[in-house]
Amino acid sequence: MKNILPALLFFFTLLILPDAVRAQIIPETKGNGTITGIIVDSTSGKPVEFASIALVDISTKKPIDGTIADEKGAFTLTKLPEGNFRLLISFVGYREKTITKLALDRKQELNLGNIKLAADVRMLKEVEVVGQSAMVEEKVDRLVYNAEKDVMSKGGDATEVMRKVPLLTVDLDGNVSLRGSSNVRVLINNKPSTIIASSVADALKQIPADMIKTVEVITSPSAKYDAEGSAGIINITTKKTTIQGFTLNVDSGVGNRGSNLGLNGNLRLGKMGFSLGGFGRASYNVLGTFANTQRTLSANGPILTEQSADTRNQGVFGQYRLGWDYDITKNSSLNATLRYGARNNTQFQDNFITKTTGAFFPVYNARNVQTKDNSGTLDANIDYTHTYAKPQQEFSMSAQYSRNNRNNNFTADILSSADFATITARQQNLNDSYNQESTLQADYQTPVGKNQQIEIGGKGIFRQVESNYSYLLASGNGALQTDFTRPANTLNYDQNIGAGYFSYLITTKNKYSVKAGMRFEHTTINAFFSQSQTVGDQAVQAGQDLGIPSYNNFVPSINISKTLKGGKTIKLAYNRRLQRPGIQFLNPNINASNPTNISQGNPLLSPELTDNYELSTSAYVKSVYLNVSLFARQTNNSITSVRDTVRTSLGQVNNPALAQAIRTTYLNIGRESAYGTNIFGNATLFSKWQIGGGMDLYYAYLTNNNAASIYQATNSGWVVSGRLFTNLSLKNGWGLQGFAFARGKQVQLQGYQGGFAFYSLGVKKDMKNKRGSFGIAGENFFNHPFTVRSESSSPIFTQSSLTSLYNAGIRVNFSYKIGKLTFDDSQKKKGKSIENDDVKGGDAGGDQQQAPQQPAAGGARRPR
Repeated sequence: MKNILPALLFFFTLLILPDAVRAQIIPETKGNGTITGIIVDSTSGKPVEFASIALVDISTKKPIDGTIADEKGAFTLTKLPEGNFRLLISFVGYREKTITKLALDRKQELNLGNIKLAADVRMLKEVEVVGQSAMVEEKVDRLVYNAEKDVMSKGGDATEVMRKVPLLTVDLDGNVSLRGSSNVRVLINNKPSTIIASSVADALKQIPADMIKTVEVITSPSAKYDAEGSAGIINITTKKTTIQGFTLNVDSGVGNRGSNLGLNGNLRLGKMGFSLGGFGRASYNVLGTFANTQRTLSANGPILTEQSADTRNQGVFGQYRLGWDYDITKNSSLNATLRYGARNNTQFQDNFITKTTGAFFPVYNARNVQTKDNSGTLDANIDYTHTYAKPQQEFSMSAQYSRNNRNNNFTADILSSADFATITARQQNLNDSYNQESTLQADYQTPVGKNQQIEIGGKGIFRQVESNYSYLLASGNGALQTDFTRPANTLNYDQNIGAGYFSYLITTKNKYSVKAGMRFEHTTINAFFSQSQTVGDQAVQAGQDLGIPSYNNFVPSINISKTLKGGKTIKLAYNRRLQRPGIQFLNPNINASNPTNISQGNPLLSPELTDNYELSTSAYVKSVYLNVSLFARQTNNSITSVRDTVRTSLGQVNNPALAQAIRTTYLNIGRESAYGTNIFGNATLFSKWQIGGGMDLYYAYLTNNNAASIYQATNSGWVVSGRLFTNLSLKNGWGLQGFAFARGKQVQLQGYQGGFAFYSLGVKKDMKNKRGSFGIAGENFFNHPFTVRSESSSPIFTQSSLTSLYNAGIRVNFSYKIGKLTFDDSQKKKGKSIENDDVKGGDAGGDQQQAPQQPAAGGARRPR
């Protein structure tokens, strides 16, 4: 790994050298003339950050001066001589703009005001008017997916949007990964949420797709972001409107797999604005099957276990929010948001039959399992922002309170092996938990000179997590009573984080932009059980601190970009990230909904450290926008799921039989590396037809250093995925869009997870007055069923599972807007927000199951 950064730097030098050699030396200017202006997007009116500006003498055709626009699109050229000039402005993703016949006196101050750049969407005929803006845009430190351009978003949720975003992968359960790593932090409007902390997959189902404006993929976060999220940060930006008046949007949809209803209203009077919204989504009729085969070693020889089950899933998700903002003065503002999210998800595993074959005759066990995963989440935050007369000088303070209460329980009816129908016993596992966070943050930024900027800030996070679990049983169909063979307990896990950062940005006349920073974080942990407990091989008394030491982390980051001729851009980045274990990895509750495949967390886990390197370039080749990146990632002390075998009881509670079960837990056991490339392209043809796609390819290498031979493993291999989308705008408000995504098998420490694919096709019709629309969309309509196969192995077991889902679906959508808007031309101040990017697997619900070897849709897993 120590040779990767020099190699990338060498490659970076080779890429920019031809341009540097050909560049003409800019002569020294003599004069006191000044030219200023602001570069903005012609469609949205937003600033174009770090656009390149060059001033050329009309008579000599030689460059006189040049600069880079700042983060607000502003630029200044000073000490200019007298003469006639033209101004050239360029930035990747936009058409080059030329302002001709600029006559300048030696002491003249020329303010060009707002200069609009149009999106550079190439066409076969230049005289045609561009009807669409780019689906994907590239910023200095991120890729931006414009989800509002998606005509199929009506009636869907954020999961469907995320599947179309470059660099991201979303699996069958809605879990998101970035460049093959699931250690990614997801924010909503630059804010964390305990809805996300509870479960990213479930949170995405609570966000309506048609309310998402953009999805930002930040692969190299700067120092102002929390050090967590080793692969990067995903920020989902919802649609906002600065208005005077009232509006109400109604969105609804119904299909054979799910239905949804959303209401969103806005009211603004003078300096004060309110927003109120709600969204609900129900899923039903999601059927499937599950099959599992495993071989384990015991003192009596090998044991073969074969399982099968029919699965059903249903759930209701909802989110409600109230927003308020107030312009105190011209330079200061307050923003507050109150959000509540609810989830009620149920999974059934019917006719769950286990056949165990050892040295004697086969033994059968049958059960019906019901798993309930319910939660309620409250987020409240208030942000104060003050801007100064000096451009880009700003101070902000933020406070946030979040709490997620979750119940994650299962009940199993054990059936007679004679008829597989009579209930002979019942088992139950109750797991109530909460995740509470209180956060305070202050940030200050100010320019230094005309081409530099510094940022400084501090933050405190105070987190309390509790998991209360118990086990019950009953003989026959009687009342459930405490299972004294498995005592109940409560884990209390308090984590406090203090952080400070400093960041420095400089832009140069030769079109370089460098942003470097350093962040320091101090973490303290106090964890204990309410009752005596054995953790690993350590006996812990009630109330005894687990002795997890405090730790300090210095987290550096640097981003370098260079703008070349023709709108080409090259970027080089390095950052270090850390990943603290979340409750889903820490929770000691034993999940035995499948008694031969149990899972349990580890409260003694330490954080993992990741070094990220990235080199990327983007350009237009004729009518196609291309983005290519190389990346390398190495994680030490990796938090990894591992499997071993344990003896457990199976069958009747009155007369249980001991069986060999595979147990999944988590350890800091080794190193995980990934080296790969991302390629993405996008083009618009005839101003109406947009087509794009991309491929992600990386080589994964995983190894551990555990002394126990049963855990020692090394695995490696290539992982490839690709996506393709097309969007066609037709006459009279009609639109058509198609999408497809596929990923090959995922390499893991003790095996692999099978590949999967999605595809969808939709059509939409806008009403004449643009107040509403209706449409129809279908997905996976040729799959019957959809299957995923996964395998894992070690010296003491082998396992193979097959999950089948009947998820072909179709839905009809309707949307309508009520109210009249008068848009406020004043530029609203953007308030700073809290971003707690700081846990891996922050599942507040106490379900520690995250083992990726086997999809959660299978009968052996409880949904997250």
